[in-house]
Amino acid sequence: MEVNERYMREALREALLAAGKDEVPVGAVVVHGNRIIARAHNLTETLCDATAHAEMQAITSAANFIGGKYLNECTLYVTLEPCPMCAGACFWAQVGQVVYGAADPKRGYSLLQQNLLHPKAKVTQGLLADECSKLMSDFFKKKRAYIQ
Repeated sequence: MEVNERYMREALREALLAAGKDEVPVGAVVVHGNRIIARAHNLTETLCDATAHAEMQAITSAANFIGGKYLNECTLYVTLEPCPMCAGACFWAQVGQVVYGAADPKRGYSLLQQNLLHPKAKVTQGLLADECSKLMSDFFKKKRAYIQ
C-alpha cells in the first residue's frame, strides 16, 4: 500500500469515529517524518463549537506535539476538502502539504480561490475520493431518512 493511501486510511478511521458520535464524518491526521503526530475528527456537535472541524483539531494537536505553531514540515491528510476556515488555519500554520479525499462542491476552499493555503503548500486532491465521498453521502442519507 502506498504511503499516502496508508495515512488517508487513518484519516478515514477518524471519520468513522466522528460518524459514531453523530458528527459529520470528517477525519484528519498530521504526519511529520513518516510518523502520525496528530489525529482528529469533527467535534462540532460534541463541543458545541462551529470551529471544531477535524483539521482545526489536528492542527492544534500537531502544534502542541511539535512545540511550535508552524507545520511546514508536516502533511495534513483529511477526508474532505478543507473549508475556507480550515484552509486559512493551514495557511497560518504553514502546513507543508495538504492531501484530501473528497471534493466539497458546496463549502470547499477551492470555490473561493485556490491560494487560501500557504503559497509553498503542496496539494494532492482526490486520494481515496470514492471511499471518502461514500462515507459522507451515507451519513447524510441516514440523516435525511431519520428526519422523514
